[in-house]
Amino acid sequence: MNLNITFIGELVFYSMFIVGALSYYLGKRKTTSPKIAVLIGVVLCIIPPLNLAYLIVLTLKNDVVDDSNIETSV
Repeated sequence: MNLNITFIGELVFYSMFIVGALSYYLGKRKTTSPKIAVLIGVVLCIIPPLNLAYLIVLTLKNDVVDDSNIETSV
């Protein structure tokens, strides 16, 4: 199979938007700093297997508990 650099560049370019959006959505639920999660996800788009592994790890991570929604009875 003949792959040229243009196809690989387009794959990386479009995956940055998709993985960036997924990283923000998952980072908002699973971390306290979603902007850093997006940055890591977009940087890892340069090597496509790494961005998929990052999304899998982020998906398997437990959700962050928001302390402002917990009511305490005194």
